[in-house]
Amino acid sequence: MQVSIENVGTLGRKLTVSVPSDQLESTIRQRLNDLSRTVRLKGFRPGKVPGKVIEQRFGAQVRSEAVGDLIQRSFNEAVQKENLRPAVQPQIETSGLPEGGEFKYVATFEVMPEIGTIDVSALKITRPVAEVVDADIDRMIDTLRQQRRTWEDVQRPAQKGDLVMFESVATTDSGRIPAEGVDRSGTVLGSGGILVELEEQLVGLGAGDARSVEATFPADYRNPALAGKAAKIEVKVVRVSESKLPALDDAFFAAFGIPSGGAERFRVEVRSNLERELKGALMVRLKNDVIAKLLASHADLDVPGRMIEAEARGLARQAAEQARSQGQEVPKEVSFEPFLGQAKQRVTAAVLLGELARQNNIRLDPARLQEMMQLIASTYEEPEQVIELYRKDPQLLDGLRSRVIEDQVIDWIADHADASTTTLSFEDVMNSGAAA
Repeated sequence: MQVSIENVGTLGRKLTVSVPSDQLESTIRQRLNDLSRTVRLKGFRPGKVPGKVIEQRFGAQVRSEAVGDLIQRSFNEAVQKENLRPAVQPQIETSGLPEGGEFKYVATFEVMPEIGTIDVSALKITRPVAEVVDADIDRMIDTLRQQRRTWEDVQRPAQKGDLVMFESVATTDSGRIPAEGVDRSGTVLGSGGILVELEEQLVGLGAGDARSVEATFPADYRNPALAGKAAKIEVKVVRVSESKLPALDDAFFAAFGIPSGGAERFRVEVRSNLERELKGALMVRLKNDVIAKLLASHADLDVPGRMIEAEARGLARQAAEQARSQGQEVPKEVSFEPFLGQAKQRVTAAVLLGELARQNNIRLDPARLQEMMQLIASTYEEPEQVIELYRKDPQLLDGLRSRVIEDQVIDWIADHADASTTTLSFEDVMNSGAAA
């Protein structure tokens, strides 16, 4: 095998490979001979199909498969011989036929950048720490009760926290909205679900009471006819309801999968769930900080363009799918170009983290992989089915492995960087945009 290399830009490589043609032809002959002994064709006894018939029926397919296998095998040998690390699958150019006793092809691809030893000791990293306290458990239990509250009609003026059902008509300089009849709506006072001016005026009104309210709708209001308009709103309360929170009893606990053990056992489970969420949020904050500092220290790193494009296309697809799930109209072909900047950052981070894992021999920790799998599964009603799904789906499992190794590298960087700690409350961590 003969190999020649041409550099195409910083990371591009063009590899020309020549292999003696008899290697290809002997492989093709062997495969055709194997087929003649095993293939079953109508009109011929097993093992008695003439070679010409085999060639006519299967020759093109066998040649294509043999060429593909030869290219893959020789390409792998060539890059190992030349100490190259391809970043993506090569683009192959070949006639597919021997010429002058040789089979030749050209492989064009990008290689991983030569980064050199990555020193993280100067990176100033802030590692957040937090813990779940009793007050956090109390707040979560109150939230769970609020989610399962019921409503009972009351014959009194509405107050904050009540559910108010009302009818309304808005009049702007463009006319009456709706043109006929009334709009029927409902809101929990104090939730901010409607215009502030309107919500404030509903306080103190009982069923059957009416009031005129002047307000200006925001520019992005959901009804285009009202967006950005000043209006006089005639509102009439239909019903006022107050909330009734469920008792903290066995029935309430059982609704969350705690059939026995009472309040004590329920608090243990709530604490466990909050600690799991906190651990994930702390890792996200740490990861964001580490990656930002790592990218800043390698701002001039050149990464493979095809990797960036592939990442950008993936981000564009995700954005389109999310938009469609929200009922938005999305073109069939979504441009990936707006995502190139984000994609470059993500690819650069992945390259740097991967190189750190390679240089420092950071291998997948099976115990940590199992922990992550159980962590994800625990958020579903039937955890065992989720675990089985991961074990049977190689793509899902590979994605999880990559995520776990990435977390291991992040922890390694934090351990070897110029790191300090900052203590936060549970609410600080969970309500911060950095933990999202």
